Amino acid sequence: DKLGIKYTEKYGESSVVATINPEKAHFTIGIRADMDALLIEEKTDLPFKSKTKGKMHACGHDAHTAMLLGTAKALKAMEDKIACRVLLIFQPSEEGMRSGAAELVKGGLMNEIDVIVGMHIENWLESGTIGVCKGSSMASSRSFRIDFYGATAHATLPHTGVDALAAAVRTYNDIQYMLGRELNPFSKYVCSIGKLEGGTTQNVIADHAYMLGTIRTFDMEVDSFLIRRIGQIAENCAKEIGARSELNTSLKALVVYNNPYISDLVLDSVAKVVGAENIVQMPEKLSSEDFSQYLTQTPGASIRLGTRNEEKG
Repeated sequence: DKLGIKYTEKYGESSVVATINPEKAHFTIGIRADMDALLIEEKTDLPFKSKTKGKMHACGHDAHTAMLLGTAKALKAMEDKIACRVLLIFQPSEEGMRSGAAELVKGGLMNEIDVIVGMHIENWLESGTIGVCKGSSMASSRSFRIDFYGATAHATLPHTGVDALAAAVRTYNDIQYMLGRELNPFSKYVCSIGKLEGGTTQNVIADHAYMLGTIRTFDMEVDSFLIRRIGQIAENCAKEIGARSELNTSLKALVVYNNPYISDLVLDSVAKVVGAENIVQMPEKLSSEDFSQYLTQTPGASIRLGTRNEEKG
């Protein structure tokens, strides 16, 4: 509002998409910043620490939002010198179970964009450096939840119930065996179960338990194999003791593929700002980014901005 830049919230819930040069729609560059936070208490005394108790921008999304606002201010001041349209994409829910990027794609945003770039801060890179990993750079991300349903009973009468927690524990152990014995050791993947919970108290057989997990991989065939086998293992472990399992899963992020040509254009621009000597080659990472949702629709690149400064801690 203060910069006089028109914007809309029509593409997705909690999103803001602003436009520079709306009349130059023959070619459009999208620039994306994710802006959500995590349910984490920020335990620092920094002057820029979170002002909201129990929530913080643990992945630097406050920096991303500030950088795109700065970009908006700079581009608005020189818009008559820019030969195309620019969409400034403030995206919600990169961290959430629902992908904000997927929502914006569904809302038709990418029908307006010819090429897209995003920037994420990177604390493993020295401040003043910028890196891009050309080609496949980040893994896909799938979350899953398995519920186990049994029958409750008093702990002194275990034979009259069906222990859902036992089915969950057995499933957890069998998944670990599967990961160690059924997958090619050279596969690039991570499969982690971060939560297993069941029961209500110490002297009652659990009639319900559940686990939450994540799968990250550079190979979508590995992703398909893992989620299929996890479902089979859960079903078999539950059935064997008379329980029932239910698997729910969502593929939140695909493999981030940085178009090599776009990446080179970006690096040519970066060299003019920070110097060619401050460009670094980013390695592949098994972390994920829902920026990949945009890249299924149009070419683009995700850039890493170094923030590491040991002198400042």
